Amino acid sequence: MPSPTTISIDKLARLIGTPHCPALIDVRNDEDFALDPRLVPGSLRRPYQDVQIWHSAISQTSAVVICQSGKKLSEGCAAWLRQLGLPAESLEGGIEAWFAAGLPAVPANKVPPRDATGRTVWVTRARPKIDRIACPWLIRRFVDPAAAFLFVAPQEVAGVAERFHATPFDVEGVFWSHRGDTCSFDTMVEEFGLASDPLLRLATIVRGADTARLDLAPEAAGLLAASLGLSRMYSDDLAQLEAGILLYDAFYRWCRDATDETHNWPNVRQGAAQ
Repeated sequence: MPSPTTISIDKLARLIGTPHCPALIDVRNDEDFALDPRLVPGSLRRPYQDVQIWHSAISQTSAVVICQSGKKLSEGCAAWLRQLGLPAESLEGGIEAWFAAGLPAVPANKVPPRDATGRTVWVTRARPKIDRIACPWLIRRFVDPAAAFLFVAPQEVAGVAERFHATPFDVEGVFWSHRGDTCSFDTMVEEFGLASDPLLRLATIVRGADTARLDLAPEAAGLLAASLGLSRMYSDDLAQLEAGILLYDAFYRWCRDATDETHNWPNVRQGAAQ
């Protein structure tokens, strides 16, 4: 019988990547973390002994706490969070169970350094269309929910990255960018260890829309149209990003849950006049 203080890996896996995912807190000690320094997608490491300090930084309405095997560290931190007024559960079986299930895990050394507030900071060209909205969506949903994005003049990306300790993406000559005939979104899916079937399907759609190869997926033309429409609707890049996040939420859920569903209205009853 499931414990009332835990969440199963299957249930958590269904929440990750959605707007309503709880805060994911990894409280493994340094020795356990060194055994396999990968993270449940979207999770942030915190010291278990400081839970009464860092709990106030959690902006989500609930939390899941992750330790090595789902025992004392995660159970204790989750109990403290509940005591402090935040609904919280421990991941059943801990990260060992997550790894054993073969679920996506983000290599910690691929996550850029965080700023003083604990966020990763990214910089790219202004006036985003497709890749520069898709990549922030992926980062927010699977790497760092608090990530900040700076949109600047193309010629200033490198300088802003240096002076403001930001990670550049989707520009020439940087790590997080196009490779061959793939786009920056493909690079992030691969490098962050997120190659699930739904995200690979979405990556094909993004690649088709972003590289003018609409034949790669029937949905690529729709993504291109919606993306160009958003770019005409919003003059503010951050407002466009927030609208685009919702667009990619919808595409992701279609890729994950609805590819076999069709819509046919009105249904013609058998034998009815046509």
